[in-house]
Amino acid sequence: MKKNVMFISSTGGHLDELLQLSPLFEKYEYCIITEKDKSNIKLKEKYKEKMYFLPYGTRAKIFSYIFKYLFLCFKTIYLYFKIRPQVIITTGTHTAGPMCIIGKIFRSKIIYIETFANTNKKTATGRLIYPIADLFIVQWEEMLKLYPKAVYGGSIY
Repeated sequence: MKKNVMFISSTGGHLDELLQLSPLFEKYEYCIITEKDKSNIKLKEKYKEKMYFLPYGTRAKIFSYIFKYLFLCFKTIYLYFKIRPQVIITTGTHTAGPMCIIGKIFRSKIIYIETFANTNKKTATGRLIYPIADLFIVQWEEMLKLYPKAVYGGSIY
């Protein structure tokens, strides 16, 4: 029986990085979760029932973002229990944070890949997930100074 693996990230560059892992998809019972926006809606055609969307929100509109983020958290709980992943793999940002925390509480393995975009400072999600990750991967050797328990995995591209 294949492991049940959830791949989750926010949209944009984080999702681009996550989709670089697509050769792994066929090895697992998988799903992909990201924020819904115009740039990625066609992924539903490609991945069909394996593709799930969370609400997209930007902190630039802080008032509406608070409500969207609360809804995102509730939908995250729903999706976690619907999918029940054994492993959560993420390239981050705020969309992945709540899922990783819930996953850790319910004993899913957490694999976090710090973004390629950062070469010398921690991301907010990286700081949040680092203490709970079962495997924390950085894409730049310099990042090992900031995350000493991390593993250098090289570029995901």
